[in-house]
Amino acid sequence: MSLKTLPWMFAAAVAVAVASPAVMAQKMSPGLWEHKISMKSQSGRVEAAMQQMQQSLASMPPEQRKMMQDMMAAQGMSFGAMGGTVRVCITKEQAEREQAPQAQEGCTQNAKRNGNVWQISFKCSGPPPSSGEGTVTLQGATAYTGSFNVLTEVEDKPERMQMINSGKWISANCGNIKPVE
Repeated sequence: MSLKTLPWMFAAAVAVAVASPAVMAQKMSPGLWEHKISMKSQSGRVEAAMQQMQQSLASMPPEQRKMMQDMMAAQGMSFGAMGGTVRVCITKEQAEREQAPQAQEGCTQNAKRNGNVWQISFKCSGPPPSSGEGTVTLQGATAYTGSFNVLTEVEDKPERMQMINSGKWISANCGNIKPVE
């Protein structure tokens, strides 16, 4: 797996994490949300690529590394060897519509609620195509946890991943993180 492959994998994981609150019948608190995502792939290729990306970042000259870290931070993103964090601004209108921004186009999802637990399945046309199912458990209007099994492709080969995600409301003020429409 190349470093070029990693951004779409992280984007797909973010799409699931960010889209999960969109189906909640509870109103989300508007403002800044932090979504944490950890991934474990069946083959280990995802973890190897993330580790390679961390090593590449660490080997950059300090000015270049800072520029990359600042660029990711400006978009509310950071990542480590096993996953990442993304911050998303939810507007008052999105919260009132109970609609979180979609991080990836071409995705559909179905959801069924039982109490504070949602069963969610999704399918994304890609590239690469991916699908999965899992649960999201609500902890009021300011937090959730979730777990998903995802099937996707890495270098034209099927890849299964386990994704654990959580989200929490940080602040009513989004700071420099701009809402995604």
